Amino acid sequence: QVQLAESGGGSVEPGGSLRLSCVVSGFTYGSYCMGWFRQAPGKEREGVAAIDEEDVTGYADSVKGRLTISQDKGKNTLYLHMNNLKPEDTAMYYCAAGYAGASCAQVPDIWAWGQGIQVTVSS
Repeated sequence: QVQLAESGGGSVEPGGSLRLSCVVSGFTYGSYCMGWFRQAPGKEREGVAAIDEEDVTGYADSVKGRLTISQDKGKNTLYLHMNNLKPEDTAMYYCAAGYAGASCAQVPDIWAWGQGIQVTVSS
């Protein structure tokens, strides 16, 4: 059974930091691209950061320089390091596994989703 389990969300003030983790089971980690998506109320789900099988990363323009995606293949774990958070980063964040050879930058690239975790940035 495929499972992607996020943790590490919560509430922080603007300028604060969080680290999201996603532990994966049920498939061979490292064989697919992985990504983080987010969805704010009333908005479409959007790709935030992605990492492929060769550890090449990509980011949405809105988060470049503030969010960093990484992975530990030995621990089957994906991370999202979030610094200098802004109120507009408030959303439900989802860990995702994408098709081999895809970029994991867009929803159609994805075949498995985590349940999501809330990140709230406010003063």
